[in-house]
Amino acid sequence: MNFLKALILTALFISNANAETQKPVDITVYRSASCGCCGKWLEHLKANNFNVTDKVMEDVLPIKQSHSIPENLASCHTAIVDGYVIEGHVPASDIMKLLKSKAKVLGLAVPGMVKGSPGMEMGEHKDAYEVVSFEKDQKTAVFSSYEASK
Repeated sequence: MNFLKALILTALFISNANAETQKPVDITVYRSASCGCCGKWLEHLKANNFNVTDKVMEDVLPIKQSHSIPENLASCHTAIVDGYVIEGHVPASDIMKLLKSKAKVLGLAVPGMVKGSPGMEMGEHKDAYEVVSFEKDQKTAVFSSYEASK
C-alpha cells in the first residue's frame, strides 16, 4: 500500500512540475474597447497559460477580412496564435488541442455570442454550442461540441 501511495504521489509531482514548466502560449487578440465579454475571454486565456497581447481597436472588421473569416462565423473578437485564427469565444482547451494537432485549417470559431462559452458566462446557464474549424475556402467542420445546461 505504501508503494502505491508513493507511486501516486510521484506521478502527481511530475505532472505538476510539467504543468508549471510549460511555457505560456503567445496569442494576440484584436477587440473593441466597448466589449466587456472580450475582457472576460482574455482572463480565461490568461488563466489557461496564454500570454495575451491585447490590441484594442475602433474597428475589428478589417482584421477579420484580412484573415479570411467567413461572415457567418464572425464574433466580437479575433485572435492569432501560432499562425491560426481564433474567432470568438473559443475555449482555451480547444485552442491547445488545435496547436497540438497542427490541423491543416485556417482556424477555429465560435460564431456569435453564446451564453456559457468562455467570457459569456451567465450563472449556471449554458447554451449548447459548437467550435467550428474553418479553411480559407470557407469549408467548415465541427471541432468540438458543448452541451447545454440550466
